[in-house]
Amino acid sequence: LGHLVEFGGGSEEAGRSLRLYCIASELTFGSSCMAWFRQDLGKEREGVAGIDEDGSAIFSDSVKGRFIIYKDKEKSTLNLEMRNLTVGDTAMYYCAACGKIRYGGSLLNTLNFDYWGQGTHVVVSS
Repeated sequence: LGHLVEFGGGSEEAGRSLRLYCIASELTFGSSCMAWFRQDLGKEREGVAGIDEDGSAIFSDSVKGRFIIYKDKEKSTLNLEMRNLTVGDTAMYYCAACGKIRYGGSLLNTLNFDYWGQGTHVVVSS
């Protein structure tokens, strides 16, 4: 079992909701920051939502107001609740945890993250 394991993906219609879960190890759940990224075919991996060490959350403009990210301390999971899905949300979603080195700029910079899950696929149909 890896440090991060995602599940909860699948197919859903536009306008509906899906929830993704990331089971984290003690090491990764205790990281200073965690986030969800996504990558669609032919596109770069993009940050979707993240939680920083002070508990603050950050979202990409494309999901702001629709997605919620939170940590479940009892279950050691990082959860992503996706509402009002659009076809543009179709992608492989990856859970990530920060390493020791933090780069400047946005939290949602892939360089900040040393630990990655294998991904879970989300397909949204119109």
